[in-house]
Parts: sequence; structure tokens; C-alpha cells
Amino acid sequence: MIDKAEVLKALSHVDDPDLKKDLVSLGMIEGLVIGDIISFTLVLTTPACPMKDMLVNACKNAIRLMVDAEIVVDITVTSRVRSSIPISTTLPGVKHVIAIASGKGGVGKSTLSASLALALSGLGAKVGLLDADIYGPSIPTIFGVNQSPQMIMREGKQIMLPIEAKGLKLLSIGFMTARGQAIVWRGPMISSAFKQFVNDTEWGDLDYLIIDLPPGTGDVQLSLVQTVPLTGVVIVTTPQEMALSDARRALGMFSIETIAKPILGVVENMSYFIPEDAPEKKYRLFGEGGGKALSQEYGLPFLGELPFNPALMQALDKGELTADSIHLKPFVLLAGELARQVSMAKTTN
Repeated sequence: MIDKAEVLKALSHVDDPDLKKDLVSLGMIEGLVIGDIISFTLVLTTPACPMKDMLVNACKNAIRLMVDAEIVVDITVTSRVRSSIPISTTLPGVKHVIAIASGKGGVGKSTLSASLALALSGLGAKVGLLDADIYGPSIPTIFGVNQSPQMIMREGKQIMLPIEAKGLKLLSIGFMTARGQAIVWRGPMISSAFKQFVNDTEWGDLDYLIIDLPPGTGDVQLSLVQTVPLTGVVIVTTPQEMALSDARRALGMFSIETIAKPILGVVENMSYFIPEDAPEKKYRLFGEGGGKALSQEYGLPFLGELPFNPALMQALDKGELTADSIHLKPFVLLAGELARQVSMAKTTN
């Protein structure tokens, strides 16, 4: 007769490669049942875990090696994203806040933010996307949304409800202005609007809240680090030296001692172009290796390269991109790598 303690001891020899602890001590083994077969649930720390199959096989091998070589092992895989941000009145229910930043415009930051949000949602996570670019909001166009958010009263306070579209919760100043209307505000008004998006919005329970920052190192970025309990920041660049130079400024801002925030990694966008009529060819239009070199220069994870994809751009312009789009494949891979970095962030529970 197989004893539960035997099985748990065997599974305690299987480590999560990112967290560097065994699955049993991490509480990742639940519902262990022993009969004609051994069955249990493996609870991953992220729905986007790229090492799911490796961990399942490692569990089966440990049981067969240390308990019973012939026993059938049935493993159900699920996920429970662990929070890495302090529990507070700011963004209650949000487990991770990830800011997407760059030193300059035009590097595809909003494309990355939207595509990452969709990719994470497609992998099973609950995701919100906040468009913090007050002067140049892109999210309404990307998602084909032109409605205003609903306002409700909560304990005598007026609260916004994010718009739900394509499996995401969305909020943007562009939902509250006419198409093409210019936002002519000074810095304090920009900061006030951002704080309202954070403090006066009912985001609910989310695994990830992606914040699409404006370019530069200005008012919104300062309000972000002062207001939001960030899990970390993703820096976006293209291979060009001009973009890399500005990315270094963004990295420099988030490294200042008084406002320092964790950098989850560097993404190189527009890395290459593959023509539809010659899929075997790859053209490096803006140079090569700049993002990887930047990550090595600062000792940061390199999350990956993303192609220049005209079909993706067309889908974004028409508001037609969805979580199951073929154009999201590179972003799904990147989402998995980002989820790994997030899962290694210091947890609060």
C-alpha cells in the first residue's frame, strides 16, 4: 500500500527551476489521492508557464523512481498567480502591475502592451490594460472601442468601471474624448488623471494589470512610481542606436535610488521583417542585436525579439486583433518569458 508521505517525499525532490524551491514546500501539490492510480493537481504560479510539460514529467519520473515504477500517475495542471505587490487600498485584487516603458515614441510600446495583454489572457490569465498615454492614447483604436466607461457610486465616491472587450478590462482617456480631440493639459492635470485611473477605478480581481506608459521620463512616470505598487517595468526598444540611447534614459530613471523599480527585462521590437512571398528570408531593417546588447550592458533579462509584421499592424489599425490571432504567436512566447520573470518577483503570499 502506497503511503501519501512517500509520494510527497518523492515530489519534494522536484524543484521549480525559477523559484529554486521544491513543489511541496511551495504548496504547488494539491488534492493528492492514492488508489489504483496516483492523482493530484499541480498548481503553477502562472498560466503562461513555459516549463509546464517539464514539471509534469519530472513529477511522474520522481514517483516512478522513488515510489512505484508501474503506478499510473494522473496530473491535472492548473494555475494560481501569486501576488508580488503589497496588499493595500491601491489596486486591491490586482496581483501584478507591469509597466511598459520606453525612452522615445515610435518603438511599438502600445502594440506590445496590447498584444501582451491579449497573449496573457489567451493563456488563461485575468488581465487589465491601462492606457496611460494621455496625449496620444492608442488603446481605443487598437481594440475598436469608442464608448465611455460607466460611472458608479461606491461608499459615497464616484468610481469608474473599465470597459470589457476581447477578454480584457480596458481604460483610456481616449474613451472619454472625441476622436482626434487634442488633450491640451499641463503636467499637474496629467498626473491627476493618471491617479484617478488608478485610485478611482474598480479594476476587480486581476492576475496582471499592464500599464502602457507614454514615452519619456515625465509626469506620468513619476506619478506611477509614487502611486502604484509595481511588480516591475519592461523596457522596449528597437535595434537602432537612437532608440537604444533613449531606452538607456528610461532605464536610468527607474534606477534612481529614490524611485527605483525592478526591471523585468528588455524587449527588442521591429527586429526583423519576413516577406510573405519569401518566408525563408529574414531582413534586419534597423540593425541587429541592439536590444540583447542593452540587456547585457545592464545585466537584465532579454525577453525576446519581435518582428515587424504589416499584417499585425493592419489588424491593430482595424481593431480586429484577438487573443487567438495567428499574429500573436511571437507575443505568446514573449508572454511566457515575462511570466517567468514575474513569478520570480518577491511574493507577498
